[in-house]
Amino acid sequence: MSPTNRTVVVTGIGATTPLGGDAASTWEGLLAGRSGVSPLEGERFADLPVRIAAQAAVDPSEVLPRPLARKLDRSAQFAVIAAREAWADAGFTAKAGEDEKIAPERLGTVIASGIGGITTLLDQYDVLKEKGVRRVSPHTVPMLMPNGPSANVGLEMGAQAGVHSMVSACASGAEAVGYAIEMIRSGRADVVIAGGTEATIHPLPIAAFANMMAMSKNNDEPEKASRPYDTARDGFVLGEGAGIIVLESAEHAAARGAKVYCEAIGQGLSSDAHHIAQPEPTGRGIAAALQQLLDATGLEPSEIAHLNAHATSTPQGDVAEIKALRKVLGDDLDHVAVSATKSMTGHLLGGAGGIETVATVLALHHRTAPPTINVDDLDPEAADADIVRDKPRALPAEGTIAAINNSFGFGGHNVVLAFRTV
Repeated sequence: MSPTNRTVVVTGIGATTPLGGDAASTWEGLLAGRSGVSPLEGERFADLPVRIAAQAAVDPSEVLPRPLARKLDRSAQFAVIAAREAWADAGFTAKAGEDEKIAPERLGTVIASGIGGITTLLDQYDVLKEKGVRRVSPHTVPMLMPNGPSANVGLEMGAQAGVHSMVSACASGAEAVGYAIEMIRSGRADVVIAGGTEATIHPLPIAAFANMMAMSKNNDEPEKASRPYDTARDGFVLGEGAGIIVLESAEHAAARGAKVYCEAIGQGLSSDAHHIAQPEPTGRGIAAALQQLLDATGLEPSEIAHLNAHATSTPQGDVAEIKALRKVLGDDLDHVAVSATKSMTGHLLGGAGGIETVATVLALHHRTAPPTINVDDLDPEAADADIVRDKPRALPAEGTIAAINNSFGFGGHNVVLAFRTV
């Protein structure tokens, strides 16, 4: 096979999410249909119109040593934790070079954040105002940089093939995975650690999103607030955490005897050119990204058995996505099991594409689609797709099947990723 068109596979997964502190507990929570949304405690949240969020099930302070944690923004802490799990799951025992199975110059990282170190920025500004210049942390700038998570994972694992950070709002994590696939396919790297992370549960972002009318205000029933496709949906619920995968050329994985979860087929990209925050209502841009993916990879709609939808629980966005799917897939949409896992995890913004890639990989690996919860009254405009509701659904047990992961972001970014069983 040409070194510039190599097959790419997934060999490791890691996550820390509102459902669990690792990939296994997160997957268990998804299959159980458990909501990770809870009330926000503390005086600083008391006067906000939104007082709920999907907070990490395991705080990074319980995992990372304090000297390391104090040098990392919370988003980078999540990324390091998930990357360590994915790295070990892929069978690596030390950083590149020390583990002879991968050379530093053949390892890259692409870990995205849609907003970056915003909690560091806001907290250190409070320190400046309240305690003075000399109390501002000297680590502030490296901590608040959007490339901080990718850079810190690259430092820990010894990555020298490139350390990159995509910033495309809520599509960032998925675009990072797509870029990583291309790094391997083009021959720039043999192994890439990729995904997304986000940590923005702070009064300012919550107030801003709430004033945009983008977030659910169902403070009385937090676990029911995120309800994609339901007629009563009123916005997304903010989440935090990270989802990371290890991507590898098939040849490299085979040479070291690595286990393989699935093949990473490729990506489709487009932009709406419609509005900075509102989705294009017909799904035109989403359809373009999906069609580009099919054209570029040769994936047939008949192969697609599962889709992890972007489905944030906003009135316009959920419907636009369904319209796009029907436009491109036609009658083949009828056999696609559609899951909206944000109903349980909330919306991790730039981290969403990372955690939902982990969920998509595991859905293929276990041939099981996780449920969408809180769909009590299905919106008729969303009834054109087969939504997996309330309990998991078995995917075809025999033969090769494919799955899609959709991610879209403010600014009109559209990213569609495809994976296939091996």
